[in-house]
Amino acid sequence: MINHFARARFLTSAPTLSQAPPDEGREAAFAGRSNAGKSSALNAISGQRALARTSKTPGRTRLINFFQVTGEARLVDLPGYGYAKVSQKVKAEWQRHLAEYLERRRSLAGLILLMDIRHPLTEADLQMLGWAQAAGLPVHILLTKADKLKRGPAQAALLGVRKALREAGIEASVQLFSALKKTGLDEVRALLSDWLELPQEE
Repeated sequence: MINHFARARFLTSAPTLSQAPPDEGREAAFAGRSNAGKSSALNAISGQRALARTSKTPGRTRLINFFQVTGEARLVDLPGYGYAKVSQKVKAEWQRHLAEYLERRRSLAGLILLMDIRHPLTEADLQMLGWAQAAGLPVHILLTKADKLKRGPAQAALLGVRKALREAGIEASVQLFSALKKTGLDEVRALLSDWLELPQEE
């Protein structure tokens, strides 16, 4: 399978939805707690070392970052949540922009939600899932840093998250993912290609 995301390039950063690129084509957005490994996942999926900048200070990114894959397809890096040492007023502002983006962006085809496999389904994660469900968005969860657990505990965590989602009445697909070990890369690339309507083969 070809990796369309190898050609991804930074397009622009926007502090608010009104400053985002035109709402055309198709987008797949990435969201997660500030320490869930979002930048590392974007870099692994694209096969590029520095497509998304990783920060030693989680929660620093307060902008919506857009990456162009093709003329019509984009990946979107949403601000990390739940970790940054910022005021309640700033957090509330972030939340408002995130909710607005998920609910109003017509080109948004799906949400990739990243959770550290050792700390899944936090209150903030459940809030994101609620917004996505209200917007009728498909959600795919990456349980990141899967290399931190042995195979048995990793599988148990995966099954546990699936069970919790079922019990909460939340529809979302879930997989194990490790940017370091490249675990689950083909699976998430195939899903993104489907959402963005990219050809699977050339």
